[in-house]
Amino acid sequence: MKKITVLGMTLLIMVMAVLGCSSSGKKDNELVIGIDDKFAPMGFRDEKNEIVGFDIDYARAAGEQMGYKVKFQPIDWKTKETELSSGRIDLIWNGYTITDERKEKVLFTKPYLKNSQVVVVAANSGITKLADLAGKEVGLQSLSSAADALDGNAIKSQIKKVTEFSDNVLALADLKIGRVQAVVIDEIVAKYHMSKDKAAFKLLDESLAPEEYGIGVKKGNEKLLTELQKALDELNQNGKAAEISNKWFGENKVLK
Repeated sequence: MKKITVLGMTLLIMVMAVLGCSSSGKKDNELVIGIDDKFAPMGFRDEKNEIVGFDIDYARAAGEQMGYKVKFQPIDWKTKETELSSGRIDLIWNGYTITDERKEKVLFTKPYLKNSQVVVVAANSGITKLADLAGKEVGLQSLSSAADALDGNAIKSQIKKVTEFSDNVLALADLKIGRVQAVVIDEIVAKYHMSKDKAAFKLLDESLAPEEYGIGVKKGNEKLLTELQKALDELNQNGKAAEISNKWFGENKVLK
């Protein structure tokens, strides 16, 4: 009897452990969205440490349209596709550039915002054009579309060193103190930071590559992709997308 009791207690503990694990996982009717929480103004933490931004408001509006609650999960941007394919997140939604390479790994919604990769330098820098980057040290976010844009430009072969950072905030901080002489970055992000620190940086007139943002969905989940795209189209039609864009950019930049 004692052995049976011990066995019964062991089974009970195992069942309770399983139930505990399942209850701590993703909830029903919830979309977990992977973000880089240092990617202002798309998704970032404000002075209260709350996650805010254009993509955050846009995702919440889409979730509401779909009947889902949304949960924002900060992730290491280098592992974003792995997080998605593993099921730990349902969407990659934070200034996520559509590229042919990424299309092989994820499903994309239609583009919703135009962007380009630009070069930021110190305001007092003598660098005025891409050719001036020859012999210089350039920073960018690791495994971002900035790296693709730089790789696709002839100036890459003349750059002394490319330093990769985990996020753009760190890259710009090193630019400000002179550890790198330029940063390749999303134009939308660059202009936001320049609006907050007007005396520190300037943009080169030449851009590296035009691009478009989309939302990444796990391969094979066409149902969610269709549902999400329908919600985005409805946000365009009812004016909510324009309202969110005006809040963050002062104009309607959302593509139709």
